[in-house]
Amino acid sequence: MELPGLRTWIVFYLISFVVLLWAAFLSAQGVMLWVSLFLVIIIVGLNFYTVYRQVQQHASRDALQKSLTEGFERDTQEQDDREKH
Repeated sequence: MELPGLRTWIVFYLISFVVLLWAAFLSAQGVMLWVSLFLVIIIVGLNFYTVYRQVQQHASRDALQKSLTEGFERDTQEQDDREKH
């Protein structure tokens, strides 16, 4: 994760935590068990999907950086020869 997106991640996980607490409260009372289970499934699935997309985005950035810098190799011996003359 990048640092500018840190606030977004904190808010995202705080909201997720509150929804999971609410689902736990609903299931502890014994009412609306299917609603609490549905909320848990949605939040866990959304979290996995978000992390998966971040990993994909990071991998695509790495591939782009490698493709952009692929032809740029330093030839240190030629630079040393130029400096000697």
